Amino acid sequence: MKPNLTIPKNNILFLVIVAALGYFVDIYDLVIFSIVRVQSFRDIGIPEADMRLDGEYVLNMQMGGLLLGGLIWGIIGDKYGRVKVLFGSIFLYSLANMANGLVQDINSYAIIRFIAGIGLAGELGAGITLVSESMHKDKRGYGTMMVAGVGVLGAIAAFYVAEHFNWRNAYFVGGAIGLLLLILRVGTFESGLFKTTATQQIIKGNFSMLFASRERFMRYLYCLLIGLPIWFVVGIFVTQAPEFGKALGATDALSAGKGILFTYIGISLGDILAGLIAQLTKSRKLAVFIFQILIVTSSVCYLSSKGITEQQFHWLAFFMGLSVGYWATFVTISSEQFGTNLRATVTTTAPNFVRGALIPSTFIFEFFVHRYNIITAGYIMIFLLTAIAIFALTQLKESFNKDLDYLEE
Repeated sequence: MKPNLTIPKNNILFLVIVAALGYFVDIYDLVIFSIVRVQSFRDIGIPEADMRLDGEYVLNMQMGGLLLGGLIWGIIGDKYGRVKVLFGSIFLYSLANMANGLVQDINSYAIIRFIAGIGLAGELGAGITLVSESMHKDKRGYGTMMVAGVGVLGAIAAFYVAEHFNWRNAYFVGGAIGLLLLILRVGTFESGLFKTTATQQIIKGNFSMLFASRERFMRYLYCLLIGLPIWFVVGIFVTQAPEFGKALGATDALSAGKGILFTYIGISLGDILAGLIAQLTKSRKLAVFIFQILIVTSSVCYLSSKGITEQQFHWLAFFMGLSVGYWATFVTISSEQFGTNLRATVTTTAPNFVRGALIPSTFIFEFFVHRYNIITAGYIMIFLLTAIAIFALTQLKESFNKDLDYLEE
């Protein structure tokens, strides 16, 4: 097997664009709940006092779907092809998001977010795997950087759609865009590395292989742990901005929707910056470490902002978004750590297990909230999660320029 270097540049560019647009819709549908949470809960009759905990319930259901979906789509990607995942996942989450526009109660809301989560789980991993395997090893960082940099702008689109339409229509729009993108995906093609393994009698997409040896399991675990702080920042600090604002004595009510907007502007810039740092230094580990330090810095600034104003919150949301903007680099590292017969499984499960890690993180956060207060709990969690992530990073081998032409035995 050799990397597919004979693919015309225009074809590779088309593949990157399709993957980026898919991730754009993925992010739109992933964050739309955080943006319309308050508006939609009021409309279906959720009391104000229950909004924070019910919001965690629905978000955790979505994250649970991501956990299950990551496993399902990852196995499909390694056994039957990355392109099949790109088609199946977007079809499922597009239909689910349209169904979300019809809900009338909290349990239906949560169940449909769970189904949407299953669909959302396949998009990024399949796209990153396909791009990584189709580009030259010296340039693949630019490809994954473009996918993430363009893709996270879906959060900005979600904010503006929610601003101009009611929450039900915001869900309908997300679903409709996804179904339209299916047409564009007709021209996508499989990577040469997968095509080669497809004809070989080897074990592909066997999740249990990740646990077959201690070295492989620890390699996988460390890949997961380096991304731990990312979704805590987005899922707790930004999504619960109204509650953090009250605790900080904010001069105005803080909007989670606007927080998401500025956070994802920061993430988009951060993804590009992290990719460039990795390319220039030829070290993905160094790029991730820099951003992990930024996470602690930006979070401390946020949690210590007594009397925070709306404008200050927007800047801090941007700063926090920038600091967690190593998402694409994290997924790329995961992709590069494993052989072709397990690569889609790892690359798809890793980001979704990290997203799903928000569930136990939320429970631990709530424990500290009840024991202390929401601000102290925020400090404890961000220091704990970042310390774990930095330790895990030190345990992984540098993967920049690594040849992906190998198998897991």
